[in-house]
Amino acid sequence: MGKKGKREKKGKGAEKTAAKMEKKVSRRAKKEEEDLEALIAEFQSLDAKKTQVIESSCPPPSPRLNGSLSAHPERDELILFGGEYFNGQKTFLYNDLYIYSIRKNSWSRLEIPNPPPRRCAHQAAVVPTAGGQLWVFGGEFASPSGEQFYHYKDLWVLHLATKTWEQIKASGGPSGRSGHRMVACKRQLIIFGGFHESARDYIYYNDVYAFSLDSFTWSKLAPSGIGPAPRSGCQMTATPEGNIIIYGGYSKQRIKKDVDKGTLHTDMFLLKAEGVGKEEADKWTWSRLSPSGVKPPPRSGFSAAVGPSNRSLLFGGVHDEEEEESIEGDFFNDIYFYDMGKNRWFPAQPKGPKSEKRKRRRGKQGEAEAAGEEMEQRPPQGPLEIVKEVVAEDGTVMTIKQVISGPAEEKEGSEEEEEEEEEGGALGQQVEPCPRSNAMVAVKHGILYVYGGMFEVGDRQFTLSDLHSIDLHRMEEWKVLVEMDPKAQEWLEESESDEEENDVEGAEGGEEEEESSEEESEDEEGEEPHPAVESGEDAVGYLARTEQYWIRRARSHMGPEAKDKKVLKVAHAMAKTFHEDSG
Repeated sequence: MGKKGKREKKGKGAEKTAAKMEKKVSRRAKKEEEDLEALIAEFQSLDAKKTQVIESSCPPPSPRLNGSLSAHPERDELILFGGEYFNGQKTFLYNDLYIYSIRKNSWSRLEIPNPPPRRCAHQAAVVPTAGGQLWVFGGEFASPSGEQFYHYKDLWVLHLATKTWEQIKASGGPSGRSGHRMVACKRQLIIFGGFHESARDYIYYNDVYAFSLDSFTWSKLAPSGIGPAPRSGCQMTATPEGNIIIYGGYSKQRIKKDVDKGTLHTDMFLLKAEGVGKEEADKWTWSRLSPSGVKPPPRSGFSAAVGPSNRSLLFGGVHDEEEEESIEGDFFNDIYFYDMGKNRWFPAQPKGPKSEKRKRRRGKQGEAEAAGEEMEQRPPQGPLEIVKEVVAEDGTVMTIKQVISGPAEEKEGSEEEEEEEEEGGALGQQVEPCPRSNAMVAVKHGILYVYGGMFEVGDRQFTLSDLHSIDLHRMEEWKVLVEMDPKAQEWLEESESDEEENDVEGAEGGEEEEESSEEESEDEEGEEPHPAVESGEDAVGYLARTEQYWIRRARSHMGPEAKDKKVLKVAHAMAKTFHEDSG
């Protein structure tokens, strides 16, 4: 048997294995989904009582992740739908609809009768048809405990002009899933990948479906060539020519009983439509891409969008590192561009407002010199990864990894200039979004908007509700449109009582934290005084406000060679202990 025959046989074997696993997952998930269907039906009965469209001004939406943020095709608005929130004990799912006015920098809530059921990890795509349409497919609903899941396979369209939801019932579509990707490509919606999970089993997909926006029919594509392995959470982009590009993603497989191994994919594929110019291609072909430039470091939970100048972009994410009995993640807040025409990746580093001050002070001659220096400092030098502590809008200090395209420019000029540049740099740090994963992003008029998401500090999850923007043409600085209020954070421990809670915290702290606390009390007189605990301030606000102080204390005790994430964990424990002891 030739190589081709072996590959075909191997491929058919993999298909059979996947089909068996899907049936197994389907059987085990059936009872779980029947239980959750009753809960979903209760929520839908409440939604059915709404009989009229109500649009009202409101505060920014509550903290959430895994929702969808879409740019209105005809208005200067962003559309936020769905998402989830976890407070340490309970999972909340949403199906609310918010409109963000870019010009007014204000939010409004739009209540429309008979909306889709509550969900997260779905996909949404906008098309300019009939005043604009928002199409939503799939996603998941979770039980309050977060241990049971219902995966949707429904398709909905929000008619933006008439403000009405409509469920599209068409046979032959994808199976229930979440974490998939969907893009509008000419007159079709193309769906790829995703996963389905029950309490004990899971399956990842690499199938491709197309939904015709003309005939309202589904078709399963059968591309030739070798395509991506099954995955969820990848970057999926439609090119102007009507092709599809897939990058990255995440999947896991069971290597033995109760032991799973996760994979962060970094490969890239092109799904090419045969017959250029057709609104609906008859034939598709997979091929592997080998991009040049600087690819993003491996990560999951990143957000993706299409930017200006024929570029797609990737923002944030997390790289989880498995240690003995825990998983700790390095979160990102960087931006990477992929040039679809040149097949090239490159990092995007905000220039910052300080360059403007230097230009105004030096005049036209200085502008020319600065431009010349900038050109000289661009590659051949490769990217440089720097690590720094950044104060986010919510007061939290996080260790951020960033990539810059070349060495920092040497500072010249008077002391006054240097002081202004330092002030500008500090301000630039303050308006930078803190690192996060599973944020919602959208691009409108060449401006990237980033809303919400989450990050972790130790065993605690922070879910965000801030909104930032950056001009992708100028790439000068981030702007804060909605700040994060630390007091909006709620976190409930898993233990049943306060006494158990303290026991658990002590067990988690371990010997290292106890030693740090002892050394802290010995050296307290020789170091900076601790920040005073404000009257009536809760633990969340206190930790957010004082974390930088405790990071310095932890670093001084653990030494410069200690890893950032361990320093942060010890700092968090020290601060919490101090707050509890202080009453």
